[in-house]
Amino acid sequence: MTDFDVIIVGGGPAGLSAALVLGRCCRSVLVLDAGEPRNRSARALHGFLTRDGTAPADFLALGRDDLARYGIEVIPEKACEAEALGDGRFRVGLDDGRSFTARRLLLATGVRDRLPGVDGANDFYGRGLYHCPYCDAWEHRGRPMAVYGKGSAAVGAAVALTTWSDDVTACTDGEPISPDERAWLDAAGVALREEPILRLEGSGRLERIVFEAGDPLPCEALFFNTSRVQDSALPRVLGCELDEAGEVVTGSDQSTCVPGLYLAGDADGDAQFIVTAAAEGARAALTINHALQQEEHPPRPTPAVPSE
Repeated sequence: MTDFDVIIVGGGPAGLSAALVLGRCCRSVLVLDAGEPRNRSARALHGFLTRDGTAPADFLALGRDDLARYGIEVIPEKACEAEALGDGRFRVGLDDGRSFTARRLLLATGVRDRLPGVDGANDFYGRGLYHCPYCDAWEHRGRPMAVYGKGSAAVGAAVALTTWSDDVTACTDGEPISPDERAWLDAAGVALREEPILRLEGSGRLERIVFEAGDPLPCEALFFNTSRVQDSALPRVLGCELDEAGEVVTGSDQSTCVPGLYLAGDADGDAQFIVTAAAEGARAALTINHALQQEEHPPRPTPAVPSE
């Protein structure tokens, strides 16, 4: 016996989408949400049909309203520990000391971006400093933009950004690039600033990049190409396989290498879109429900072979 059919750790688009599908399958579901989504600094989300331009907090509130219809419980607490109990079952412990068990566990814990180590990065994150041009470049189309990355990390991202603006600068923060990379930038019409960055400046929103040497660079949007990390230790604690980038390896059905454990959302390194995370959550829910159905019913009978 367990407390729930499924526990979902993470109340973002992936977790809420999975909970909705499972609720409509008459499953008992518990959602644990620490309330620290990756896009909490953003003013609006984009690229999600019918919700384009919605504030992230409003989007999540709408999702929780959908779950309430199906009696799905959402606890605003962090899951601090988890263990596999065998036969696909799991126990999850909360920061407040409570623990719950479930027949299946879905992690929708996401990732956390590593901001550039530049003075002002925290102040302008979501207000001119962004990680995804698909999410935020359109609002600054045709305006001065830049890409931050150590050396070569800035080059390809800067060339890609010319889709949205002809005024793009690659900022390598003191790291040199190769002659071939310089030629690529020149051919794409991208400017280059190799000086170390001193700070970001602006009044409420990003307006300029200040370097240790040379003139400041007017800039309305700075996209950074740095690493990201798992936002929860649970995938590693539970024994999930990680790839070279530190992202969780999942199957096409969102399963992990741990029996009964599934993962959906940004933590598996797929396209970093809210709509993709929601789709992965729905796919994980279908897989989980099918697995539970197989436990609950005898296997399909094998057709009898006619005797000769």
